[in-house]
Amino acid sequence: MGRWDYYRYFPPSTPKAAKGGIKAQSKRGAFGASWWAKRWIAVLESFPIGARLDRGRSYARRGQVLDLEIEKGAVSAKVQGSRRTPYRVEIGIQPLPRATWRQVMKTLSAQFGYAAQLLAGEMPQDIEAAFESAGASLFPARHQDLKTQCSCPDWSNPCKHVAAVFYLLGEEFHRDPFLIFKLRGLDRAELMDFLGGNRAGRQVGPAAGHDKTGLPAPEPLTAAAGAFWEGAELPLDLLGEVRVPPVAAALPKRLGSFPLWRGSTFFLEALEPFYTKAAATGLDVFLGELNLKEDVGKESS
Repeated sequence: MGRWDYYRYFPPSTPKAAKGGIKAQSKRGAFGASWWAKRWIAVLESFPIGARLDRGRSYARRGQVLDLEIEKGAVSAKVQGSRRTPYRVEIGIQPLPRATWRQVMKTLSAQFGYAAQLLAGEMPQDIEAAFESAGASLFPARHQDLKTQCSCPDWSNPCKHVAAVFYLLGEEFHRDPFLIFKLRGLDRAELMDFLGGNRAGRQVGPAAGHDKTGLPAPEPLTAAAGAFWEGAELPLDLLGEVRVPPVAAALPKRLGSFPLWRGSTFFLEALEPFYTKAAATGLDVFLGELNLKEDVGKESS
C-alpha cells in the first residue's frame, strides 16, 4: 500500500522505542567492515529511494529491527515502526541451482587458498570469479534479482524498514560470510561437504610409503635390544611443517560466530590478536628463540 492511498496522506512519524532489538555495530559513517559486506550494501544503495536510506540506517542503529531470520533464498524480519504492531519485512532472492553450485565448488576446491580461507570463515577476495565462470553471480546483479516487501503503508519499495534490514544483513554477512551462501541456496554444512568431498576425491588411496591415515609408514622396530632402549634422534620433520597459520583464529572461525551478536565488538575479531600473538609465541618457543619458563620467572620476580 502506498503512503498516498485514495488521497489519504500518512505523515512521517517517529518510531516507537523498541526493546531488545538488534542494534548495528556501526555507530556512524558507512556500514560494512569487509568487502563482501560492502558489496551487499552497495546493492541497496543503488536503489533510488533517497532519504529512506538515511532513515533505514537510523533504524538499524537504534535497534528497531526486532527479529531477523535468514533461510535459503529468503530473509524475514520484524521492524518496529510508529504503530504498535511491528511491520513484517520479506526479502527474497532466487537460490542458485544445484548444478551451478557443483561447478562453483569444483572451481573453489581446485584452489587450495580458496578452500583454506572458506574453511577458516574468510571470503576470498576474488571468489566472484568462480561464480562468473559458472555463469552465475554470488551477489544480486540487478534490482530484479531481489524481491522486497514490507507491511508498512509506504508506497516506496524498498522502504526504510527494508533498508534497515539490509544494513543489518550486511553486518551479519561480515560476521559470518557463510550466510551469503545460505541465502543463495547452500548452507555451511553443505558447503563443507562440497569442499571436503571434492578435495578428497582427488586421491583414491594413500600415497606410496604412507599408511591409510596419510602419514608416512613407520619403520619396523630394530631387533637390537640396545638400539631399542637407547633410542635414536627424532627426525626433524616429526611434527610436520611448523609455521604461523595464514588465517588467525582459524578453528573458532570454523565454528562460526554467535548468531545476531549484540555486543559492541565482534567476538571473533576480538579473538584474532590473541591467536596471532599466541601463534607467533609458539613458533618462537619451537625454534628455541624464547624460553617460557625464564619469561614467567622474570614476570613473577
